[in-house]
Amino acid sequence: MTRSATEILRDEHRLILRVLLGLEAAAERLGGGGALPEGLWAGLIGWLRDFADRNHHAKEEQALFPAMIKAGVPARGGPIDVMLEEHAEGRALLRLMETGEPGERAGAAHRYVRLLRDHIDKENETLFPLADAVLDERDQAGVSRAFAGTEVQLGEAACLAHAQGAAARLTAALEA
Repeated sequence: MTRSATEILRDEHRLILRVLLGLEAAAERLGGGGALPEGLWAGLIGWLRDFADRNHHAKEEQALFPAMIKAGVPARGGPIDVMLEEHAEGRALLRLMETGEPGERAGAAHRYVRLLRDHIDKENETLFPLADAVLDERDQAGVSRAFAGTEVQLGEAACLAHAQGAAARLTAALEA
């Protein structure tokens, strides 16, 4: 049996949450004046930008949300609108994490972690059950095919196995 679109996204959420733990630990160290392994901060931001945003959020924005809207979920004033606003806020925080003093970057990272944890909870507890209720089997299959297209377009960075390996390397570098 084919996995539903929301099952795919939930699997990606589990991985994103693991990386957020690493980002949080790195931000604690950075904000406290500690040193990070060479390239770790940029690696975490790059991973979040490539996998969490360009892959995961793109799947939602380009496939899941349009299918839900087509099935009758309002585009404005409802959960989809909130998710899109939070995606934009997350992108802005990623940009802030790249510049400024270490304390400012760490502060932006802490805000990003809180935002994404809350965002993932909203999707898992509210948005995805709604999607499962309004999308029939054919709609779900279409969304899953669109996800596969996103992965083909983005290449290796969108592959869950590749993202898991990269996340493990980042976590190991933080612990070293």
